[in-house]
Amino acid sequence: MATAKGSIEERWARIEARLAKTDHAFRHNFNENFDMSWIFHDSALEGTVYTFNELKTAIDPNITVVPDSSLQPICEEIRRHREALNYIRDYASKKRQPINLDTLKKIYLILHPEEGDIKTVKYRKDIPQHRLYFHEYAQPDKIPVKVKQVMDWLAEPETKRTRSPVRIAARAHYDLVRCFPFQTDSGKVSRLFMNLLLLRAGYPPAIVHHTERQKYYEALKGSAATMNSIVQESIDNALASAEKVLDEYETKTKAFIS
Repeated sequence: MATAKGSIEERWARIEARLAKTDHAFRHNFNENFDMSWIFHDSALEGTVYTFNELKTAIDPNITVVPDSSLQPICEEIRRHREALNYIRDYASKKRQPINLDTLKKIYLILHPEEGDIKTVKYRKDIPQHRLYFHEYAQPDKIPVKVKQVMDWLAEPETKRTRSPVRIAARAHYDLVRCFPFQTDSGKVSRLFMNLLLLRAGYPPAIVHHTERQKYYEALKGSAATMNSIVQESIDNALASAEKVLDEYETKTKAFIS
């Protein structure tokens, strides 16, 4: 989708180029704040709200031992989430590497390393009693087939030929969350998978704002088209936010120089 400012790919490429021209301190803060915001909003969609102190402590590379032991489990969750962000960014850049079922399982295993490895990871075996999501869950015996259908659809040349990257990523995410393949964090894994598809296509990630939580859940009960709109809106908001921060930085830098 193109606007007066250009297509999504063009705007994202310009943001990355502008960011590369900033000083190291600004870039570090920009990337750190971006990741903290991403983790905060994505986790809040699942009902877990981290404080700024928890996020800052967890992603600070200088803090190897968490001073408050009660924060340790929370910091581990946040660190695994950030590791997953770094994984999808890195994997997206490896254009020859396929995005498939093993990729989905790898994302899940980064969040849950205790689940073993790609060969041993198990799908959900029952219908969770305490549901966070309220759409119909796939029956456990249907999960392998439904997940395979998503991966087969993604691999079809026709899919890429007839649909935009946003529609493809949003639909894959929508189908995966409605399938709910894993016992925990299926929503988080599906959104990370969606963002891997977007990043591979040269798009920015779609970070659904926590204030859109109810709208997001309603979309999962409704149509894929509604989810597509939410994903598109999330991308537009991310681009506008990044452009605003860079505009402010460049205006201050120009004023300082002159």
